Amino acid sequence: MRPVFLRRKTITQSDEELVARYREEDDIGLLGQLYERYMHLVYGVCLKYLEEREWAKDEVMNIFEKLVTTMQQQEIERFRTWLYVVTKNHCLMLLRSRKREMTHEDAMMNDPTFFMENASEMHPVEDETEEEMRRLEECIGRLKEEQRSCIRLFFYEGCSYRQISEKLGMEENKVKSYIQNGKRNLRICIEGLKVRRSGESEDRTTARQKKRT
Repeated sequence: MRPVFLRRKTITQSDEELVARYREEDDIGLLGQLYERYMHLVYGVCLKYLEEREWAKDEVMNIFEKLVTTMQQQEIERFRTWLYVVTKNHCLMLLRSRKREMTHEDAMMNDPTFFMENASEMHPVEDETEEEMRRLEECIGRLKEEQRSCIRLFFYEGCSYRQISEKLGMEENKVKSYIQNGKRNLRICIEGLKVRRSGESEDRTTARQKKRT
């Protein structure tokens, strides 16, 4: 996990002296010598927060690259303390970013619109995704004819409002209305199916437990 820094002869300069020299000379070799003193600290903090060894190792190098510019921009009194704070904040930022991505992904997977908009590219391989698609198809089949036709043309065939208007012989504002109302009805329908089937699953589980007793 040792970074490839520019090697120099062993020196005994203090952290403060190396920081001052780096800021003055902008020599990455000086920064490398300074960083190497505390690389174990950086790795330990990264591992504590990220909880993945390979990820932590990657971030040790990313933080070093980050220091190249930040050390020229900030006043540093105690390098060790400052580096700890920089490392901790870096890790917390990564975790927040990952959490946002996961939240966004969960939101998409729970939104029937996501499945409609990606219907042509999706090749479901997981039971949960296939179940979502089955619910979607079932609920589309329950829509009123105008809503169903507009939804299929818009999401599955990629037609514009104008194209749908021409194909179905209706005004564009009607097309927009049917699509919006159709999406709302789909959400209601799919949520209803989830609740109903969840209840049915619980009933089957309860029935099996009763048989065993």
